[in-house]
Amino acid sequence: MKGLKAGVVLAAWSLTAAAQPAAEAPRPAVVTRDAARDAVVLPPARTVTLKNGARLLLVEKRDVPLVAFNARIRGGSLGDPAGKEGLAALTAELLQRGAGARDANQFADAVDGVGGSLEVSPGLEALVVRGQFMARDIPLMVELLADLLQRPRFEQAEVDKTRERMVSTLAAEKDGDLRQLMPVYFQAFHFGAHPYARPVGGNEASLAPLQREDVLAYAKAQLGGDRLILTVVGDFDAKQLTTRLEAALGGWARASSPAPVAPPTAPTKGRRVLLVDKPDATQTYFTLGNTGISRTDAERVELGVANTVLGGRFTSLLNTALRIKSGLTYGASSRLSLPLRAGAYSVASYTKTESTGQAMDLTVEVLTRFREQGLDAPTLASAQEYVLGQFPPTLETGVQIAAQWSELAFFGLDASDVDDYARRVSQVDPARLKAVIQNRVPAPEDLTVVMVGKAADIREVARTYGPVTEMRITEPFFAPPPAAPKP
Repeated sequence: MKGLKAGVVLAAWSLTAAAQPAAEAPRPAVVTRDAARDAVVLPPARTVTLKNGARLLLVEKRDVPLVAFNARIRGGSLGDPAGKEGLAALTAELLQRGAGARDANQFADAVDGVGGSLEVSPGLEALVVRGQFMARDIPLMVELLADLLQRPRFEQAEVDKTRERMVSTLAAEKDGDLRQLMPVYFQAFHFGAHPYARPVGGNEASLAPLQREDVLAYAKAQLGGDRLILTVVGDFDAKQLTTRLEAALGGWARASSPAPVAPPTAPTKGRRVLLVDKPDATQTYFTLGNTGISRTDAERVELGVANTVLGGRFTSLLNTALRIKSGLTYGASSRLSLPLRAGAYSVASYTKTESTGQAMDLTVEVLTRFREQGLDAPTLASAQEYVLGQFPPTLETGVQIAAQWSELAFFGLDASDVDDYARRVSQVDPARLKAVIQNRVPAPEDLTVVMVGKAADIREVARTYGPVTEMRITEPFFAPPPAAPKP
């Protein structure tokens, strides 16, 4: 099924505007560079809210005969019932495996037959549907999207096949390169009983029992017109497309349950360690971190610049220390997760079993020095130049612009978040930046630590980092289940 796939995306909030925007001065219907500010400027979006609560953002961009869309349905894995983690991910996979009059193969053939693309991705706080079609195929694009959202088949054979593949994929990933799973282990252990601990893709224990009835219940409770934000960018007439979308999506019923909202998060105090035993491992994967910031945090730009220096580029402090100078690893990085509430801020790397202690100690040394010293003027200038150079290419295509507008709407932000980004990066104040680093970068004394490797050889290293909780990699969870309350 070329053109249909699933992934993991983090998404959040929704737009509050409910009508057409007031008239504004004409702006180019393309992403442009503002010569005065050297800034990326988003093209304007025509906004419409349908009677069922669905929100449309339409951006005419007629330079190429293509139309891209990005639809976000608020809920995601936050809507998974306890013990059924991965249900949203299973539902996302099945949405694209047959809808309306088309079974899975016919649906895929309809997309591929016109050279289009369409995929559904599960996320922590949203399901995301994205795609791109030729402008001449807008009627088919709208038909397929409307069928997928409102008339998924959820055929029993597809449920069984997809669920089994998801379980076997998780098991296989534990025997391979664990870098993709380390954030899952970290979030599960760090956030504990908080909903952000839930693995978006589920775990082997939660996925295996899921049935078609569970998928139907999730769809009824979590999918509905009131949850939808749909951005369309490309070669179309906005008024005509509005009429077509209203006819196709305006009758979509509201979700039967209120949208789930995660409670606030906060950094933890002290250290604690999760040691995941993989007896045949020849290297150790490790992640250290704490709670960071949300997507809407006022210090996001400053922390983003700081993170570039710490572990966000090849010449970062972490990669330079652990790879370039010491040769302890092939890569070291830092990662900011930016959902609705403050997400995880973590640093990660991997090394040979025998150099585990050396690599982890060096990681903490870099982290400690970074918090104490901040950035000197040349390093700050270099980071600003890097960030300013990397940003424009992320907003060149219709697919990228649609994703950006949907993200802004989801988080309740407007175009100024993009339009002012370059100026804010260029004007980062060194004193304020140092304060942000000291307040927001995880402190070495307050760390959640996750290590995956041969426990017999690295257990003593783990104990030097704090109280250790152990589990086996063959266990079907990403962290030990919370202890049952005492009677």
